Amino acid sequence: MESSAKDQRRLYDDLAWTWPIISPPEDYVTESEQFARMISQHAVIGERSLLHLGCGGGHNDHTLKIHFNVTGVDVSTPMLDLARRLNPEVMYQEGDMRSVRLERQFDAVAILDSVNYMLTRDDLRHAFETAHTHLRPGGVLLTYVEQTVQGFQQNRSKIMTRKKGDVEIAFIENYYDPDPSDSTYESTFTYLIRERGELKIETDRHLCGIFTLKLWYENLRSVGFDVKQMSFDDETEGGESIPVLLGIKPV
Repeated sequence: MESSAKDQRRLYDDLAWTWPIISPPEDYVTESEQFARMISQHAVIGERSLLHLGCGGGHNDHTLKIHFNVTGVDVSTPMLDLARRLNPEVMYQEGDMRSVRLERQFDAVAILDSVNYMLTRDDLRHAFETAHTHLRPGGVLLTYVEQTVQGFQQNRSKIMTRKKGDVEIAFIENYYDPDPSDSTYESTFTYLIRERGELKIETDRHLCGIFTLKLWYENLRSVGFDVKQMSFDDETEGGESIPVLLGIKPV
């Protein structure tokens, strides 16, 4: 997943340092507790092992590690550095969720908001194949559908302001789909960074995938999962209900 003019992903590179400020671990406690309950309710639990594909800076892991023995995988070295500092007891490894193979199996696999970076149907299927390969029979993949073709809001924008020490960041997100006929949309980020009052403005562009809910089901079933749909209320989206898909690997 190389960067381009339309897909810079600076948040996972030179701007990774801003992540604990604009989206701190405490923002993830409620959703991570919900995910832990869903997994425990539906997985055949053995050693309570969980593989988090696309773990980012480890903010979900900060709560998930209370319930599971977590292993995290991500393509971003700067994000993994943040994750290791936050969760030194968690094993982290660099890798692409579409192709990584750890030669072991887990009770559960989580693919959370990082699934947005699967840009094609094949990308999505390969990520699900990775999850299926790493699950024990009776294990569960938990993922969620943040954006769908049916529910996409064109030109939607959000802004938040966070402060830590001498750094204050106003973070602006904008979602736009220039071509609704393809499987991608653009997330554009603007950072107004003030350090001791001095302003610096940074911009960032992320290309993300968008599919029908039907296609998510088809891909999960095509790699061998039984699928169950649930939902969680995302507090960062004003309590918006987001579909959670549980892929259960048959015993």
